[in-house]
Amino acid sequence: MDAQGPSGDHGRRSGLLPLTLTAIGIVYGDIGTSPLYTVRECFFGEHGVPPTQENVLGVLSLIIYALVLVISVKYIAVVMRADNQGEGGILALTALVPPRNGSGANGFNRPALILLGIFGAALLYGDGMITPAISVLGAVEGLRIATPLFDHYIVPLAVAILVVLFVVQKFGTHRVGGLFGPVMVVWFLTISALGIRWIVRAPSVLGAVDPRHAIVFFRAHGLPGFTVLGAVFLAVTGGEALYADMGHFGKRPIRFAWFSLVLPALLFNYFGQGALLLHDAQAARQPFFLLAPAWALYPLVAVATAAAIIASQALISGAFSLTRQAIQLGYAPRLDVEHTSSRAVGQIYVPQVNAALAAGTILIVIGFRSSSALAAAYGIAVTMTMVITALLLHVIATERWKWPLPVALGVTALFLTIDLSFFGANLLKVLHGGWLPLVMGTVIFTLMTTWKTGRRIVAERLNARAIPLEQFMAAVTATPRFECPAPRCS
Repeated sequence: MDAQGPSGDHGRRSGLLPLTLTAIGIVYGDIGTSPLYTVRECFFGEHGVPPTQENVLGVLSLIIYALVLVISVKYIAVVMRADNQGEGGILALTALVPPRNGSGANGFNRPALILLGIFGAALLYGDGMITPAISVLGAVEGLRIATPLFDHYIVPLAVAILVVLFVVQKFGTHRVGGLFGPVMVVWFLTISALGIRWIVRAPSVLGAVDPRHAIVFFRAHGLPGFTVLGAVFLAVTGGEALYADMGHFGKRPIRFAWFSLVLPALLFNYFGQGALLLHDAQAARQPFFLLAPAWALYPLVAVATAAAIIASQALISGAFSLTRQAIQLGYAPRLDVEHTSSRAVGQIYVPQVNAALAAGTILIVIGFRSSSALAAAYGIAVTMTMVITALLLHVIATERWKWPLPVALGVTALFLTIDLSFFGANLLKVLHGGWLPLVMGTVIFTLMTTWKTGRRIVAERLNARAIPLEQFMAAVTATPRFECPAPRCS
C-alpha cells in the first residue's frame, strides 16, 4: 500500500501536464478568443458607449468580475463538482436531479426541471454552430486592417477554414487537442505580451480592479449601460462549453489550465486593450489587432485565425458529449458514437452531429457575413442555458450535496442575479439576430422530446400486448406434452 500510493500519485502528476496541454487546445479555445471582439462590441458595437476614461474603466471592471464570478467561481469551483460518472454538461446536471414525483422539497416540479435541462442542451447545439462562425470571422477580419483588398475574400476564406476544421474531427479529441494545445499556448502567451506592452504605457488602467468603476458606470448610463452587458457577456461565453467538455479530460487539467495560464492571459489582454483605448479612443474599431505594432499584424492575424479555428473545438466536442448523454437518456436515436481514445472513455466522435454542425455553421457564415452581425445572435442561447444551470444546481446542492438551505439560496441568488442580468441585456438582441439560436434550440428541443415521447408510446403499446410471465408459464405448464410415435420419431 505504501509503495503504491506515491507511485500512483506520481503517475497522476506526470500525466497532468500533457492532459492539461491537450485540454487547453480543446476546452479554452472559445473563451480564449473572446478578446477578438468583446471590447470592440462594448465600444464600437450597436449598443456601444464612447471610449472615455470612465467608460473604459467601468467596462473593464465588468469584464474582470464577469470572468472571476462566472467562470472561476460558478463553473470552475462549483458547477464542475456536479459530474455524472465523470461526464459534464447540462444533460449530466439534469440526470443528477433526484427522481421524485411531483414537486420536491425545493418546490420545483421534477418534469419541468427535466424539460428545462433538455431545452438548455438544445440551445447549446445552436450555440455550437454560432461559435465557430463568429470566432473564425472575427479572426479573418483582421486582414481588413492590413488592406481593404481582402474584403471580398473574408467569407470564402472563413468557409474554407471551417470545412477543414470539421473534416479533422474524425481523428479524435486526443489527436486534435494534441495538435491544437501548443498553438493555444502560443496564443495565450501572445495576447499576454500584447496586453502587457500597453499596460506599461498606461498603468492607470489597472484601476479597473476596483469594482466601484462598474457601479459608477451603471449610475452614469442607466439603461444604455445595462445594454452594454450584452457585449460584456461575450467574454464568458465559453463557460457552458468548459463544463460540457469535462468528460473528455476530467476536472484537474481544466482547473489547472484556467488558473495557471488562461485567466492571467485574458486579464492581461483586456487590460491592454483598455490601456490602448485610454491612449487612442479611435482604436475602438479594432482594439485587439491594433495592440500589435504594424510589423506584427500579419503574424498576429495568422495566430488569431489558428486560435479561432481551435475556439470552435470546445463547442463541437461538447456537442458530441451531449449527444451521447442524450442517447443514453433516450432523447436521441442511436447514432454512431466512435470512441477515439483507448484510455479516455469520454473522447468520442459522432459523424452525424459533426456533419449537421458543419452545414449549419457554414450557412450562418454565408448569411451573416461578419462577426459584428453575428454578435447580435451570440449570447442569448448561452445566457438562457446558464440560468437553467443555476436552477438545476440549486436542486442538486440541497438534495444531493445536502447544503444548508440558506447557503444554497445565497449561492443561487448570486449566480441568478448575474445570469439574469446578462440574459436581460441579451434579450435586446432578439430582433437583431438573437432569434436564430432560439429557433434552432426550439427545433432541436422539439425533436428530442418527440423522440422520447415516441419511445415511451411504443414501449407502452408493446407492454399492453405482452403476456405476463406468470400467465405464460401457467399456459406452458397446462399444455400437454406432445409425444411423437416411436416409428416416426426414429
